[in-house]
Amino acid sequence: MQFVTSISQIASLLADPKRSAMLWALIDGMARPSEELAMMTGLSPSSACAHLARLSAGGLLKHEARGRKRYFRLATPEVGAAVEALASVPVSVCPPCDHEAREAGMPLSMRRARLCMDHLGGEVAVELLQRLLDARWLEIVEQQVEVTSLGREQFARLGIFIDAVALRQGRLASACQCCSEWTQQRPHLGGALGSSLLKLFVQSGWARINDETRVLQLSALGLDEIRRIARHGIETPGMALVSGEVAADQHPR
Repeated sequence: MQFVTSISQIASLLADPKRSAMLWALIDGMARPSEELAMMTGLSPSSACAHLARLSAGGLLKHEARGRKRYFRLATPEVGAAVEALASVPVSVCPPCDHEAREAGMPLSMRRARLCMDHLGGEVAVELLQRLLDARWLEIVEQQVEVTSLGREQFARLGIFIDAVALRQGRLASACQCCSEWTQQRPHLGGALGSSLLKLFVQSGWARINDETRVLQLSALGLDEIRRIARHGIETPGMALVSGEVAADQHPR
């Protein structure tokens, strides 16, 4: 019953569209002032403060004072994951999805690259998975992602040795759909292999994880090198090979 009560309390907080809009505006993990959230949701400052107070009291938001302003952010990464999961649930009473309208309300940084659990998510990740499939490093077999023999060779050139990657639930990789609502229903690479790639990007200095947000910072060089991976007619990125421990250690931090 404790879990049922918790679900009901969270559902009551999300039932108001304005409060849901506030949480969605904070989905990237960044802190924003109450005035900005009021403007983004079309509320008066006083009404916005009342909604923010309820979300804070319910444990979904935390706030901090910066001078005369109060800034709000999601209380935990789990809150963001829960809101994102709810946003991806198809509801029959909703009108057909307008992806451009949905994307317009999302932070650009989150659409481009973000931390999705322990792997790379966002548009950059979607593009990467498509290249890996087109180059036949990966293939879809019975709706499962499999690494080809060519893929094993090419990933080894990047320093990721497939035999050293610890399987998850008997699987090496998966087509993650958790943020497909943001990328026109296109998945990105998840699972142990996706985690190993992010670990590699971080160790190479191409990507930087910020503990305060879910936005993944990509350097200009990093973005260019990631986009070179599995691109036809281009050599494997000129990175220093790393040991098989990159693949064995599944947490990118």
